[in-house]
This record gives sequence, C-alpha cells and structure tokens, in this order.
Amino acid sequence: MKRLLCFVFALAASLFALWYFISVPVFFVSSPESYQPLASADTLRWHVRTLSEDLPPRSEDADELAASARYIQAQFQQHTDRVEAQPYGVWGIEYQNISAKFGPDDDNAPVIVIGAHYDTFKGLPGADDNASGVAGLLELARLFAAQSPPIQVELVAYALEEPPYFRTDDMGSFHHAQSLREKGTEVRLMICLEMIGYFSEQAGSQRYPLARLNALYPDKANFIAVVSNLGGHSDVRELKTGMLQATPLPVESMLGPAFLAGVDFSDHINYWFHDYPAVMVTDTAFYRNRAYHTDQDTWDTLDYERMAMVVDGIFNGVSKLL
Repeated sequence: MKRLLCFVFALAASLFALWYFISVPVFFVSSPESYQPLASADTLRWHVRTLSEDLPPRSEDADELAASARYIQAQFQQHTDRVEAQPYGVWGIEYQNISAKFGPDDDNAPVIVIGAHYDTFKGLPGADDNASGVAGLLELARLFAAQSPPIQVELVAYALEEPPYFRTDDMGSFHHAQSLREKGTEVRLMICLEMIGYFSEQAGSQRYPLARLNALYPDKANFIAVVSNLGGHSDVRELKTGMLQATPLPVESMLGPAFLAGVDFSDHINYWFHDYPAVMVTDTAFYRNRAYHTDQDTWDTLDYERMAMVVDGIFNGVSKLL
C-alpha cells in the first residue's frame, strides 16, 4: 500500500509539473550559453556610480536629495515624455517622487508599478541600498521605450524610505500608493526593487531570518529573490516564471507573514496598506550584504552582469502579469 501511495503521489506530482510547464506561455528561454543581455551592465554601473559617488549624499537633506531627483528625472526624460514629479511635504519641507509611464496612455487603464527608493541611510553611499534599484528603474525605462508594454507600466523613484521615515506616512511610496487609491487606479501589481546588485559564490554567504530556512534555500548568495506576503502566491509565481525564462540567473521565492523579518522591509509595504498586490525583488539585503548601512556599500562591490540579468528578468516577467 505504501508503495502504491508513493507511486500515486509521484504520478500526481509529475502530471502537475507537466501541466505547469505546458500551461505557462514561454516568452524566451535562455541557457548560460545562449543568453544575450538586453540590459547593459556598463550603463547600470554608470548609474550606480553617479548616484553613490558623484552626486551629493542622498540623505534626508532636501537640497542634496533633490540633486538625485533631477538626475533621475533627466534620465527618464531621455526615454519618454510622460515624466512627472510628485511633490509632497514633510514638516514644511518638500520632497518628491519621480515617475515615468510607458505603454497605453489611459488614466483608466490598469497599471503595473515598478518602484525603488533613491534616498540612503544617513547619507551613506548606498550603492546596493538602493542606487542598484534606481539604476534598474532607469535601465527598464530604456527597455520599455524600445519595446512598449501592452499594459501601462509606471516606474517610480521614491523619496524617504529609510529611517526615521520607514513605516510612516512620510515615505514617498506611501504618498504614491495613496494617490493611486484616491484616483481609483487599478494596480495589477507593484514590484519593489530593493537592493538588486550584490552576489557571491562563497559557501555560507547567504543567511536567512529563520535557521530552518537554511535547509530549504541555497547557502550561496548567487540568486535573486521574489518576496511577498501570504496573499501573493500567484503574483510571485508568474513573475518568477518570467524571470527564470529570461536569464540563467537563479530566482528563489518566499511567501511569508509580514511580521517575518525582511518580508516587508521596503516600499511595497505601503501598497499592501492601500490594499494593492505587491512583491519585492531583492538580493536579500543584510542577509547577504554585510556592507548594508555602512560606508562600505560602494559601487565597486556590486555585480553588474548579474544585475543586468535581474533587469532582464523583470522586463520579461511583466509579460506574465498581463
């Protein structure tokens, strides 16, 4: 009987796997030998170095932060004329989100939001956290300008994600999510880019919030992760599928309660608050990058070839979310 049950289980699992791969449309499938990047590693490196080294510190100082906002806006404007600044006030000081739209120009159409914060903790270099995510946005702008998406995509660079603003309504992403809710905008999915540039092949380079997860996930920091709350199963599955089909970069996924350390540690938390579906794409931050929130988080510590794979994966993953 035990052998029969094992056989039935194995057959069911095999049939599910066959259904899964047949039913999910394939955009393109890459191998390490055939993969040809669309995103440019050199351009990503340029953006990260400019943001983290050449421009003023991206602290909460409004004048210094405005220099990065102008840079992001100028870069977006090279790829679309649908660029907007969203100013908002915090204790009488003005900050702004910068957004760029691609695809159908229809205020009533559903939208995919892809966002990343551009401020840093205490004015540190913040190459991985989060110049890497902003560089990803800017390169996605170039890709979406070359191949317009069939659904509206809004790329947004947010102010004030870092403490002391995190988990408050002073976050730029809170104001953006709130504005969408007030306009009645249908958000198909929000994708948060939170640190996408640090990778390692060293054994033991990847850590997790719970020790038991070590048995389920790799111990090498050589993958990108898609993270969401317990309600995000289908969105994580679809985005992960599109990312895996685009590049040879491993993609891991995690669904967990928001109280699990790390699951809600970025701007996607504000879209959940406004009852929108959201996921985070991340290199897992301090669970692998020991330079997190230090002056060692510099542009020369990141892997731009694999960062380009992350961008290509998201670009392709959008096709699975239609």
